[in-house]
Amino acid sequence: MTEQTTKSQELIARRKAAIPNGVGMFNHATAAHASGAIITDVDGRELIDFAGGIGVVNAGHCPPPVVKAIQEQAEKFLHVSFNVASYEPYIALCEKLNALLPHGGPTKTMLVNTGAEAVENAIKIARQATKRSGVLCFTDAFHGRSMMAMTLTSKVGYKPDCGPFAPEVYRTQYPNFYRYGGGRSEAAFVQAELHRLEELSHNTVDPKQLACVIIELVQGEGGFNVAPKAYVEGLRKWCDKHGILLIFDEVQAGFGRTGAWAAYEHFGVIPDLSTWAKSLGSGMPIGCVMGKAEIMDKAGPSSIGGTYIGNPVSCAAALATIQYMEEIDINAKGRHVGDTIRKRFEQMKAKHACIGEVRGLGAMIAMEFVKDGDPMKPDADTCAALMNACAKRDLIVITAGTDKNVIRVLSPLVISDELLNKGLDIMEEELDKIAG
Repeated sequence: MTEQTTKSQELIARRKAAIPNGVGMFNHATAAHASGAIITDVDGRELIDFAGGIGVVNAGHCPPPVVKAIQEQAEKFLHVSFNVASYEPYIALCEKLNALLPHGGPTKTMLVNTGAEAVENAIKIARQATKRSGVLCFTDAFHGRSMMAMTLTSKVGYKPDCGPFAPEVYRTQYPNFYRYGGGRSEAAFVQAELHRLEELSHNTVDPKQLACVIIELVQGEGGFNVAPKAYVEGLRKWCDKHGILLIFDEVQAGFGRTGAWAAYEHFGVIPDLSTWAKSLGSGMPIGCVMGKAEIMDKAGPSSIGGTYIGNPVSCAAALATIQYMEEIDINAKGRHVGDTIRKRFEQMKAKHACIGEVRGLGAMIAMEFVKDGDPMKPDADTCAALMNACAKRDLIVITAGTDKNVIRVLSPLVISDELLNKGLDIMEEELDKIAG
């Protein structure tokens, strides 16, 4: 290592030599330690974390009760496979989730390793329950990178030369009021979008062939677009009318991020099935599919699951995470952090015409950059410039949106007001320089 080369630069060089280019690298940060909302890089610099492991550490990096639970379970056993020997942490976690997020009555849960795996299994359950094969998804959606999940994911740039993709998947426009409102009231816009569903039944797919509709109530990678409440209510009615199961993908929105355990709690609509991961385990690989018991039980023996589902250490981490979240009232923290970010983003928007919209739910807040105030003219350059400028000042932020023109905040919800405002100060100061 030369005098001019930092340890971080050396580590990134090793990464480039050893790891395929297809594994995304959003910025050049490194990590040696992490606690709360701070990541310490390999050079000893403290970085303010506004990415949260892409929405994974709502309860902060390395919460002590979770670390302790991991250590204690690791001393007992690491793996036996739940298919071979049942164990208490798996069952206790499912019981806790069923009680925390009941799906309108008796609820059952199956554990998996990732959000993508949760989506894959939810689709299989829906198909078995309905004896139908069709799946309806939305533009700007992100549901993962495994084959069915990648098919459901909208962004073409995430799947070059990866086809052929899963059959019987249909896509309709996400109800993005900012982009497609066209001067109409939200009520008129929603009415038109619900009419689009009726048209779809004539020119795209017979609803009788659809097993399910899968939707993110707040899109993650798509740019934190929030579905209008009236649209979600109408979608529920449309699904009920045609015997279609409704799946909510809560992978990025769950566990306090929107100021509630689930985004769907803001909408007053209960899904038939739902998918979860990310902040469920504070960084340990775990996800789940939840659903109405009678639907979950439609899956045939061994048609869902896998060798590593519900790893005992991950289950212990998830149980400790949920208990810790309850103790600190994670949902109240989500609302507080969200209010702070929204207020600051709105102040930035008032100064800079390049910000087309500030939006989100709870602490799932973003601002979209556009040119000439036109939602159809994404401004990815300003967005990238801001992200890179923040990185130089030890603030980690990441982009979103199909056109990479959205800055999103997924900071740990345990972040202090002082640290949160310091990060927002950096963002505002750098945007002032870039946008004038």
